[in-house]
Amino acid sequence: MNNYYGNEWSDRPLRSNITVSGVNAFLQKVFLIMSFGLTITGITAYLMADLVSSNPEKYIFLYTSPMVYIIMFAPLLFVFGLNFGIHKLSALAANILFALYSAIMGLSLATIFFVYTTSSIATVFFVTAGAFLGLAIYGMTTKADLTKAGSYAMMALIGIIIAGFVNIFFQSSMMTMIISAISVIVFTVLTAWDVQKLMQIGFGVDSESEDAKKLAVLGALSLYLDFINLFLALLRLFGDRK
Repeated sequence: MNNYYGNEWSDRPLRSNITVSGVNAFLQKVFLIMSFGLTITGITAYLMADLVSSNPEKYIFLYTSPMVYIIMFAPLLFVFGLNFGIHKLSALAANILFALYSAIMGLSLATIFFVYTTSSIATVFFVTAGAFLGLAIYGMTTKADLTKAGSYAMMALIGIIIAGFVNIFFQSSMMTMIISAISVIVFTVLTAWDVQKLMQIGFGVDSESEDAKKLAVLGALSLYLDFINLFLALLRLFGDRK
């Protein structure tokens, strides 16, 4: 996913004075920002679901009217804004945009509380967190080059997106399960690959520089997307419906 970082940055030569502590500092920023985003998303989703459940006559229109499409697709604008406008943004502005994006994602994900039990959502979340941690460790420690596997996963992701769009019209539960199962595999690979790439980026930047701070936001965004999509795929497969 070179488009996350842009060729100008991802192709930089490694710095000769890099230290392990510098790489660790960069990765810590990435995971801290990602965790912050997930926290915002989770809190927003829960509070919004509770608000709609408590006052359906006032707020249910958000998910039963054309407003739902704005909630669904607004996060894409933030993703494009961060990816393609990162060179023009300050690190602070990038962090603020990521926080806003996380909150809007929370509005969109509030719908899972209408479909699945809260206990199963919590269970799947912690399972996802454990799997994500294991994959992150693997991506940081493996000596294997995951580029080829990641490239195949990206191609499969395109297929998943197309299949998911088609299934909007067919509403096939079997197709949903197949897409979810493949998504688990795809985002498992992408998580390890993204972490490996972030380590390589960490070896090429000064963790305290403005560029590194902006790259940390983009790296957090990529891992955030991996986590959310893995979580949703597992929820569709194993979540208990109300």
